[in-house]
Amino acid sequence: MGPKTAALLKQTAFSASSNLAPIRDGFRVIIAHAVDTLGATSPNPSVGCALLDGEGRILTVGVHPKAGQPHAEAMALAQARDAGVLNQVRTALVTLEPCNHTGRTPPCSEALRNSPVEHVWIGVADPTPQAAGGAARLQEMPGGCDVTFLEDVPELADLHRDCRALLAPFQSRVMRHRPWISVKQALDHNGSMIPPVGQTTFTSEASLTLAHRLRRATDAIITGVGTVLADKPRFTVRRVPDHANRARRLLVVCDRHGRLPADWKAEMEQSGFDVLTSTDLLAVSSMLADRGVNWAMVEAGPALLKTVSNAGLWDDWLTIRKDGDTDHITLQSRDESPLRLLRENACSLES
Repeated sequence: MGPKTAALLKQTAFSASSNLAPIRDGFRVIIAHAVDTLGATSPNPSVGCALLDGEGRILTVGVHPKAGQPHAEAMALAQARDAGVLNQVRTALVTLEPCNHTGRTPPCSEALRNSPVEHVWIGVADPTPQAAGGAARLQEMPGGCDVTFLEDVPELADLHRDCRALLAPFQSRVMRHRPWISVKQALDHNGSMIPPVGQTTFTSEASLTLAHRLRRATDAIITGVGTVLADKPRFTVRRVPDHANRARRLLVVCDRHGRLPADWKAEMEQSGFDVLTSTDLLAVSSMLADRGVNWAMVEAGPALLKTVSNAGLWDDWLTIRKDGDTDHITLQSRDESPLRLLRENACSLES
C-alpha cells in the first residue's frame, strides 16, 4: 500500500489498522448489481451504491432502476432508513459521482450530505456539465464529507476501470452523440456465419446465453434488411429474464431499397420493438443518440458487418468461433468495454 493510499484510509470511518478489503468488496458488489440494470436505465446510466458501517460491513445496496425513479444513492439511503440502520452508516461507495442538480429527482450530493455518511468513495467522475460537481459539493464545509476517487488509489485501478466500463455507454452518448456500439459475430470453424441446413445457430448453450444477455443489456439493435429477408429473426430476449416493464427497444433496419416486409415489421412492433429504417448506416448513430440510446448492438450478416468494420462504427466486437465442441470467444475493444463487464458479472441472471 502506497503512502497516498494510507493517508486516504486515515480519513475513512475505519480504524487505522484497516485495509482496502471492505472498499474492494463493496465495489465488487455494487458493480455486479449495476451491471444487472444495463438496458433498463436509458437515457440514464447504470449506477450502484453501497452504504457501509464503521467496521466496513455492507448495510444496504441500491441501484438506479430506470429513468424517473430514485438514483442509486437515494435507494440505498431509503433502504437503510427502512431497515433502521441509517444511524450506523459511515461510508458510501458509488460507481458514479453523485449528481449535483435537480432533474426528475433531487440531487444525490445533498441526500448524502444530509445523512450520517462521513466518507464517499467514487468510481468515476460524472462527465456531464449539468450533473457534475457532486464531489465538490460533498466536500463543502461546514458539514462536508471526505471524498476519494478510485483513480487516486492505484491499488484499486481495476475497480476504476470497471466503473469506466459501466459508464461507457452513457458517456459515449452524452460526449460523442452516439451510442456505444457492440458487434456480435458467430463463425464456424471455416469462418462462415451461415448455420448448417435446418439449424438457426451452431454455437454452444453458454454462447447463446451470452448473446441474449447482451440483447437484454442494450437499448437498440441494428440489423440489415438482408438478414431480415433471409432469417426473419425475432431479436427477443429469451434465455435470461428481460427487464420488467422496460421501455420499448429500438430496432433499426438498414434498407436502402425499401425491401422491409410490412408483416415482419408489424410482428416486431407487437413484440415490443419500435422499428425504424435507414438508408444510410452512417446516420444511424446520431439517430439513436437523439432517441436516448446508450448502447446499441449490431446483429447482421457479413455484408453489413463489413461495412460497419470499414467505417469504424463499432466500439467493441465480440467474435464467437466454433471449433469442434468448443466455442472460442474473443473481444476487441477501443476502450473499457461494458461487454467485457457483462461477461464477468453474471449477477442474478444465471443464479
